[in-house]
Amino acid sequence: MNLQQLRYVVEIVRNGNHLSAAADALNTSQPGVSRQIQHLEAELGFDIFIRTRNRIIGLTDAGERLFAIAQRVTTDLSALKSLTEEVNSGDQGTLIVGTTHTQARYVLPRIIERFIKAYPGVSLMLKQGDPTFACELVEAGEADIAIGTETIRNFRRLVTIPFGHLTRSVVARADHPILKVKTLTLEEIAEYPIITYDRRYSGHWKAMKAFENAGLSPKIVLSATDADVCKIYVEMGLGLAILSTAAVDPQRDRGLATRDASHLFEPSVIGVSLRTNTYLRPFILDFIQLVAPNLTKTAIRDAIAKANLEQLEDDSGHEKSRSSRER
Repeated sequence: MNLQQLRYVVEIVRNGNHLSAAADALNTSQPGVSRQIQHLEAELGFDIFIRTRNRIIGLTDAGERLFAIAQRVTTDLSALKSLTEEVNSGDQGTLIVGTTHTQARYVLPRIIERFIKAYPGVSLMLKQGDPTFACELVEAGEADIAIGTETIRNFRRLVTIPFGHLTRSVVARADHPILKVKTLTLEEIAEYPIITYDRRYSGHWKAMKAFENAGLSPKIVLSATDADVCKIYVEMGLGLAILSTAAVDPQRDRGLATRDASHLFEPSVIGVSLRTNTYLRPFILDFIQLVAPNLTKTAIRDAIAKANLEQLEDDSGHEKSRSSRER
């Protein structure tokens, strides 16, 4: 057994059980990946993957446990590399942040400007997507931290530390009648076509939940992952947009106007997500504090320590349950 074989297992799962995609990601050949997995299964004495007609369709029970271990090993190695880099390079290195369009476009620019001035030797990379994608990058060791709102699934090996909220606003063309309504209500909004975030964003499902609770069925004409894209279609007169208030920029959004809707829609919680086994280099901690001044370094470390303890207890509970079933 070797580290590369464990990387192959992780990459196959991350690529939806597609050997060819995993091979491309690893810059190797599909037969080579398949051969190494067969060697590993032969050495371990059990099948890692469920196969049908020579296609991988999932993990066996034992494979699930091996995958969890392989993930920990590969991410621990990433943390070790970060430690080595810090010892050898001081305030030099790379910080990779997984985040959403709203954060990258409207929240982070000034923060990043300050960070770059404080750490000129650090190369900063933003990888944008929906909140779940950002956390998947961190889980896979392809990003150091994720900044965004709630995700559509849980990440057992990450700790998410909340630090703020995103409220909602209704964005309309400056001549839209909704802007003249004295009291903004869900009923008034539902009278018009709606443009909103993609369903992978909490901004979508929280808005839809508010309408559902009010017994309303708004007409969704468009959803997108990018607030700026939504606003383009509002400018065209295709409907009202329900967006994060942070994504409203009066100086740039000419021809548009907004109404505060924070009393109608539940806010989204913004958090920073990290691997529980990550090594927090000083410049990572400083970046987090620039994003969330209310989070002290002690609070961040305490949150990681607490998450690690909870994971150990959870893993122990799973192991006891499995042993009991086997008996």
